[in-house]
Amino acid sequence: ASKPATTRPAYYGFYICRKTGRLNKFSCRFQTYSTNTSCILPVSVYNDVCKKEEMKEYEMRTLLSLSVAILAGLLMTRVAKPLKLPSVTAYLVAGVLIGPYCLGLLGIEGLGFPTQADVDSLSLISEVALGFIAFSIGSEFRVSELKHTGKQAFVIGVLQALAATFLVDVALVAIALLTNGKLSIAQAITLGAIATATAPAATLMVVRQYKAKGPLVDLLLPIVALDDAVGLVVFAVSFGIAKALNTGSFDVISIVVDPLIEIVCSLALGALGGWVLTQLEKLFNSNTNRLNMTIAFVFLTSALAMAEFKIGPVTIGFSSLLTCMMLGTLFCNLCPLSGEIMEKADRWTSPLFAAFFVISGAGLDLGVFKDGMIVLIGVVYILTRSLGKYLGAHYSAKLMKCEPQICKYLGITLLPQAGVALGMCVTARQLGAEGDLIRNITLFAILIYELVGPLLTKMALQAAGEIHPMEDAVKNRRQINLEKANAEKK
Repeated sequence: ASKPATTRPAYYGFYICRKTGRLNKFSCRFQTYSTNTSCILPVSVYNDVCKKEEMKEYEMRTLLSLSVAILAGLLMTRVAKPLKLPSVTAYLVAGVLIGPYCLGLLGIEGLGFPTQADVDSLSLISEVALGFIAFSIGSEFRVSELKHTGKQAFVIGVLQALAATFLVDVALVAIALLTNGKLSIAQAITLGAIATATAPAATLMVVRQYKAKGPLVDLLLPIVALDDAVGLVVFAVSFGIAKALNTGSFDVISIVVDPLIEIVCSLALGALGGWVLTQLEKLFNSNTNRLNMTIAFVFLTSALAMAEFKIGPVTIGFSSLLTCMMLGTLFCNLCPLSGEIMEKADRWTSPLFAAFFVISGAGLDLGVFKDGMIVLIGVVYILTRSLGKYLGAHYSAKLMKCEPQICKYLGITLLPQAGVALGMCVTARQLGAEGDLIRNITLFAILIYELVGPLLTKMALQAAGEIHPMEDAVKNRRQINLEKANAEKK
């Protein structure tokens, strides 16, 4: 290239931003070269400025969408309160209302979610929220309590999941045989495996909101936590069989080895994180610093759990839920002051959980109602899964000689379904067009379960006597504090 000549004075140019439509001005210096071209236009300057403008607008829309989501959820709880609906249901309904099928139809970016891509842009919030939910559930696995409920939780957790899978498999395989190919055997088996999954987030939020306590809650939270591990194994086996039916090849590694490695690696990573957190916590005396350390470790564990790599034919992956659960379990069993930190963390995560459920509601696909076949299969799936969960929990609780109220109401509290099932749907898309049908049926079921499940959980806990009426001092605390403040002014 030729040597550049003397640098010339600044030149000014204008461009129209592709996003905002605004006319912007930029200045630059460029040099002439002793070639046939007298100057080189600063195209890169235009691109850089445009990218900065787009990034600034994207950040503004993201913050605006997040604030609208939280505000919409909080306002909807005021509507739900006279109806005695759980806050989780209110958040989900608020999400539907500001989602792509309601307010989003107006197409106003930042005010609601015009497209599914806008909902997906906040997926990081959901990942972090699930990490904290799993961490909170993991804190319920205290060795002192597991000595009394551990065996019961394990047996009931496994049997209720297998019962749901069995009934869904039988019903959907029958439909597959009767409908001449509308639903394949592979799809039926895969949906049966997805039926194992339970949503820990909705269950935990209902328990927290109503401060439910008792033998049913003590058994419920460990079972919900165990459900993830059982679901991973059942899904891996069932999906492996489904792929074998489609391709004619049987892969032992993906059916047996990969899920077992995922469970072991997740538990090992979570245990390591819990031990390190416990050691570092000793360096701080301030509750604020210890809370900050705990939050940082949940972030770190959630991030590391996203990693996935291959060693030969074996895939090394992690379950974010299992990893963060193990983090919480080890921390709460090793750290004698974990109770204080968990109490403060619960307050810190309240707006995060609200945003998570509103975003989940906005992501519910109402378009699945357009297809009559999806609705029909979805209804069969919901009925058989619910029956399997209830009967499996009822008879396994009787087998373990649990109290009558546990046998009667435990199955109802296991009905909500969401995030884990959606993760299984992503894997199921390896079946191609058949995977899309599985996803749509699961989305239909999640829509119903997420809106109805929290209410049924609340009713079951009330009937079991584990939700007590709110004390007048708590119910009227704002008015009491207001009167105190006015009295001090006088």
